Amino acid sequence: MSSRSCYSTSRAVIPRLIGVVHLLPLPGSPGYAGSFDEIISRSLNDCKAYLEGGIDGLIVENFGDVPFTGGSVPPIVIASMTRLTAEMKRHFPEVHFGVNVLRNDAESALSIAYAVGAEFIRVNVHIGAVVADQGIIQGKAYDTLRLRKNLGSGIRILADVSVKHSAQIGAYGIETQAADALERGLADAIVVSGSRTGEAVNMKELQLLRSSFPNARIVIGSGADGRNVKALLKYADSVIIGTSVKVGGVTSNPVDPRRLKDFVRAASSSK
Repeated sequence: MSSRSCYSTSRAVIPRLIGVVHLLPLPGSPGYAGSFDEIISRSLNDCKAYLEGGIDGLIVENFGDVPFTGGSVPPIVIASMTRLTAEMKRHFPEVHFGVNVLRNDAESALSIAYAVGAEFIRVNVHIGAVVADQGIIQGKAYDTLRLRKNLGSGIRILADVSVKHSAQIGAYGIETQAADALERGLADAIVVSGSRTGEAVNMKELQLLRSSFPNARIVIGSGADGRNVKALLKYADSVIIGTSVKVGGVTSNPVDPRRLKDFVRAASSSK
């Protein structure tokens, strides 16, 4: 497949290193513990740890809200994430914030980002369709792009290809998925992940995407750690980090400053 250059190549508001703020279970979810103040406190502590560790890009996810819906999230999730992200931005105005509303509510993510002044969103299924634990999830690029246009917004869309915890419907290889996301879905970046949260990407696929799309913004969506980040950044422009810099390497735990320091040091050596 030939190289492409007809899509957006803006790199202004997608940070090189993006830490994930994995929110504790929100009101209405099965795991909600009954204290919104606790969710705020954990979120702010993780933001502070990321910032002090040298990370100035963060993405907020409702990670604790399992099981996820494959459609639109309820209003309480949107209200909660808006409040939490706004609170984080108030305390850390220098940070570049993004939003990901799981499992795939791009319109809510875009709406939250617009309301609080965040700069990018992640969309797990932007174009095409997958089978996941929520059933069949279809991309809604048509709706997402038109909402962004109507808002007059420049919020960047980071679109997954071969998204984790799913299987693509149809015989579409990762190169075709990337081409469709960039050229037909007008994504500002493509996100490449392993098969599950915390698992590393397939390096051959990453190299193929860089070769085929030399001008595209490529973001690593899972599995980056201090041992592989230097190699990943030879082909990717940005890395989303979470599990590997948490206490004990457990995704739902707080950020571990020691692990984060080792990661940032390794990433810095790739410049």
